[in-house]
Amino acid sequence: LPPAVFPLSCAVQNYSWGKLGLESEVAKLLASSDPLVQIQPDQPYAELWMGTHPRGDAIIRDNRIPQKTLGQWIADNPACLGAKVKDAFQGTLPFLFKVLSVNTALSIQAHPNKELAAKLHAQFPEHYPDANHKPEMAIALTPFEGLCGFRPVEEIVSFLQNVPELRALIGEVAAEQLERSGSDDPRGVSAALRVCFTRLMKSEKKFFVDQLNMLVKRISQEAAEGKDISGSNGDLLLRLHSQYPGDIGCFTIYFLNLVRLEPGEAMFLGANEPHAYLQGDCVECMACSDNTVRAGLTPKFIDVLTLCEMLNYTPAPSSSKIFPAVQSQLDPSVYLFDPPVPDFAIMKIEIPASIKLYLVSAMDSASILLVIQGTAVGTSTAAASEMSLRRGSVLFISANESISLHLSSPDGMLLFRACCLL
Repeated sequence: LPPAVFPLSCAVQNYSWGKLGLESEVAKLLASSDPLVQIQPDQPYAELWMGTHPRGDAIIRDNRIPQKTLGQWIADNPACLGAKVKDAFQGTLPFLFKVLSVNTALSIQAHPNKELAAKLHAQFPEHYPDANHKPEMAIALTPFEGLCGFRPVEEIVSFLQNVPELRALIGEVAAEQLERSGSDDPRGVSAALRVCFTRLMKSEKKFFVDQLNMLVKRISQEAAEGKDISGSNGDLLLRLHSQYPGDIGCFTIYFLNLVRLEPGEAMFLGANEPHAYLQGDCVECMACSDNTVRAGLTPKFIDVLTLCEMLNYTPAPSSSKIFPAVQSQLDPSVYLFDPPVPDFAIMKIEIPASIKLYLVSAMDSASILLVIQGTAVGTSTAAASEMSLRRGSVLFISANESISLHLSSPDGMLLFRACCLL
């Protein structure tokens, strides 16, 4: 039998928003996993892709396997996915696993549900390359910040009253409609929120650039005078404006929650949820799709109409955006992040220093294992030989195969495992 457990060498994406050189977790993992890699100090290392995406299909590091990439191997050995996964996802790996290192903000975006994805792909295939949805989950590796979902209405109303430049863009009628909308009428609130956000996003370019410049000038002066600028979310505004001067996305901070994750905390981004990662490092898992509807903080194609139409305008506090992990009853080292979609789940595996032999258990799904901390030698009846695992190592594990880890690091291990739980 060909080896069904093997190491991977994964694709790096050097997008401009990534952290530079060894500031980047992606670069650190890369350098640690392969001592021959030369990390360029002035180059951004934004994403590590662990999966079969055509723009970054992982390379198999096992010379007994004739296939060069994971995508080719799965196509030739679809049973490795597990029976249920293979049938449900037409013989393809249903997720893409990533590490992200964010230095400057990513675009304000949302991902369509399956129905909208099919429609957008049919109409505009050059911008929407496939017909799949793209739910995502991010788990922080370092303190991580992102914008996610609409704020509670009282917070937005408070900004409308403290930030006259914002109110000018939205207009008095829409602002008053939101101020009058009562919590006893959630549909009325969502309708008013939709009108306000759409007015902002569709405002005339020259008008919003003037208002933004006025706002930035005013807040900069207030900050220089030592005044409190939190009532107008001043620190974040100045930071985003320095990254994307004159961009409409700067104003979205008054509508969207600022979510801060500590290492090990997660957020789940379902269909139609507006979001933008701001800074930090995370592991991320997503369904296999490239469908992103953008509307700001980006030089890329923006589709404001589609975005404003599709968004989920349900206000909620930022604390509600943190997605809980459930500790496994069978194995206290495992914390499961299982989002409300079938495409993927992530396990965080924290092996304490006291354990020297650990079994990565078999499951009825192919999985990808990433080492964040610690060292071990891995053995498996399904692997051709011993595998030395260290920070940055990535393994593909076929369904129903397990791995024994013989730990050699004094302070345990931290691993993440992406899989599909049907």
